[in-house]
Amino acid sequence: MLSRIGALGVAALLAGLAAPAPASAAPAGRSAPTVEEARLDRAAPQEILRRSGFDSQAPELARALGRSPSYEAARRLVGREGRSLWRRAVERAQGHGPAGAASALSRDDDRPLYWARLAMTRELRQWAPTRFPLTEAQRGRLIGALERSSRGQDSVAYRSGGHQHVKRILVTGFDPFTLDRDVRISNPSGATALALDGTTIRTPEGPARVEAVVFPVRWQDFADGAVERALRPHLPRVDLFTTISQGRVGRFDIERTNGAWRGGFPDNENVSRTETVPVSDPASQPQWTSTTLPYKAIKDARTGRFPVYDNTSVTEIPAGGTDPVVRPDGPTEGSTARAGGGGDYLSNEIGYRATLLRDRLGLHDRLPGGHVHTPVLQFGAGNTDPATGDVTDPEFVRNRLDIIAQVRGILRVAASS
Repeated sequence: MLSRIGALGVAALLAGLAAPAPASAAPAGRSAPTVEEARLDRAAPQEILRRSGFDSQAPELARALGRSPSYEAARRLVGREGRSLWRRAVERAQGHGPAGAASALSRDDDRPLYWARLAMTRELRQWAPTRFPLTEAQRGRLIGALERSSRGQDSVAYRSGGHQHVKRILVTGFDPFTLDRDVRISNPSGATALALDGTTIRTPEGPARVEAVVFPVRWQDFADGAVERALRPHLPRVDLFTTISQGRVGRFDIERTNGAWRGGFPDNENVSRTETVPVSDPASQPQWTSTTLPYKAIKDARTGRFPVYDNTSVTEIPAGGTDPVVRPDGPTEGSTARAGGGGDYLSNEIGYRATLLRDRLGLHDRLPGGHVHTPVLQFGAGNTDPATGDVTDPEFVRNRLDIIAQVRGILRVAASS
C-alpha cells in the first residue's frame, strides 16, 4: 500500500479510477461477479493468466465442482484447490516446476495468483449445482474457504529444527491494487510473500524460517476480522513478524507508529471507508500503536540498493483541537489519529491491527513486530502507459527482484538484533 496515498496525489489517482460497468444480473441460483472479478475480462489479466499457465485453474475447478455430489464434498474440494493454487504460486516464485514457454512471465510475478484466484471465485459465484441445493450462505462459505486457503492463511507451519533452534518469522503481503488506474499492476509485498514462504534465512544468530500469508485490498474483509483470524494463532509462537506493503517511490520505510483511522481511499471493490478502524472491544481501543521492530538497526544496515528510513511522522488531531496536524516526531499525548506513518489506507490498518493484536496478547515487550513499506514497483521508462504498455519489462522485473532481496536482508537484520 502507499505509505500515504497523497504521496502520489489523491486527485490524480481518483481521476484514474474509472467506474466499472455495472455487473449484469446473475441467472437464478447464481451470484453476479464482483467489481474485482469483472476486471478479469480485460486484456492484461487474460495475458497474465495465459503467459503464466494459470489460466487452467478456474476451468479445472469448474469441472470438479460439476462432479461434486454434495455441499460437503464441494467444501473439501474448494479447500484443496485453494491450497493447491497457493502451493503452485509459491513454487513458481521460488523457481520450482517447469519454466514454461518462451513467452512466460518471470517467476517472481505475484499477479498470476491474484487473477487465478478471482477467476476461481467467479466460477464459485456462478456455479449452480444440479445434484443438491446451495444456499447463498453456503456459497459465501465456499468462497471464504477458497480465499483463505489460496492466500496461505491455513497453511502456516513451522517445522522443528531438531537440536538446533530455528527462529520463526511471519510476514504478510497484499494483492495488487489501484487496478482501474493500471490493471497491469503488481504488488511487491505479495511477490515477497510468495518468494519467502517456507524459506530459511541464515543469520549470525542461526537459521530463521519464514512463513507468509497474503491479504486482500478490501475494507470489509478487515472489518470482518480477517487479519486477526489469520495472525492470532501464530503470534504467540513466532520470534518476529512484519506486515509488508507497497509505499513510496524509491525508498523503504519502517513505520514507527500506526493510527486508528481509515481515510476513505477506494479499495479493490471501489468501496470507501472513512471512520475509526473497527476492532473488537472498541472501548479499549488505542488511537496509536507502535513498532517493536529494531528500526535503528534496520535503517543503519546495508540491506540493498534502496535507502531505508525510520519514519516517525503521523497526522493527528491534537487533544482539545479540531483540525489535523502533521507531527514529524510522532503523536502527542491524548491526540486522535488521522494517519499513521503508513498513511490512512489498508497498509496502515494492517500494521495497526497486527500490533494491536500483539499488545492485546501481552506480547509487546517480547515480540518484535511492525510494518515495512517497500518502494513503489515501477515499470520501465518506455512502458508506463497502461493503454499501450506491455504487462512486464526487464526493469519492472529487476525492480521487483531487488525489492524482494532487500526485504530478505531486512528480515535477516531484524532476526539478528
